[in-house]
Amino acid sequence: MKHADIKAAAEALFNEQRNPFGAFSIGSETHHAVTIPDAVRRCRWIAVDINASAFGLYFVSPSPERARLVPSFDSDYPATAVATKFIAGANGEEMVRHSGTSTAPRWWADDGIAGSDTVFQNLAWAERAAPLAPGTNGIAFPVHADRGHCGLVVFLGSTIALPEDMLYEIHARCFSLFAAVARIRPSDASRMRSISKRELECLKLTANGNTSEEIARLLKLSVHTANQYLTQSTQKLNAVNRNQAVAKALRLGLIE
Repeated sequence: MKHADIKAAAEALFNEQRNPFGAFSIGSETHHAVTIPDAVRRCRWIAVDINASAFGLYFVSPSPERARLVPSFDSDYPATAVATKFIAGANGEEMVRHSGTSTAPRWWADDGIAGSDTVFQNLAWAERAAPLAPGTNGIAFPVHADRGHCGLVVFLGSTIALPEDMLYEIHARCFSLFAAVARIRPSDASRMRSISKRELECLKLTANGNTSEEIARLLKLSVHTANQYLTQSTQKLNAVNRNQAVAKALRLGLIE
């Protein structure tokens, strides 16, 4: 099933009035306001439906040279789960490449958990991948939205239950969720404090996977100053940490 088919499946769900976001339809600019806490709750509902114990939603950063997964939120929101740090690091690089060319779900299973791969082996459209986080079972759904946004919705758990006849519905719900998150605009956007060019440069380099030390070297700053710029931009974007600031800046089109 291709991206267009998944969107069609999502629209079918909306037409049946099963859309958890209210009056929202793919391709429409008018919809009820959705906040990150709303999206976390909706993602948790999907996790409950497939018996997943953890989840996360990620944007693919815009850098073609050093693309990575940028977490928008996970099941520990407003904190960040340990698994997210692996997924947003080198472990997610292959999944980034995959999400740019395919919407086929990818699953993985830990060999130390007996029978852990039997749940996924019968999913004809899904493919096996290297684990995104060590010691976990999981499935990742590539998702796309307007303005070129793409990303992943990831579910983890040793007892995930996902019959094949639910696969497309779950994926369609992930598309709906990601599209809604990608369109979030802060209600106080008109009052948002101006973000400086240097702060945006630091955010963009963070989105590309650079550490504070690397940012300082690239911009010829001290590490302390680079961290100050990142702290200031995080506060101005009303984010709880720099990863969420990057995700918010991507959604707002402040960095590309």
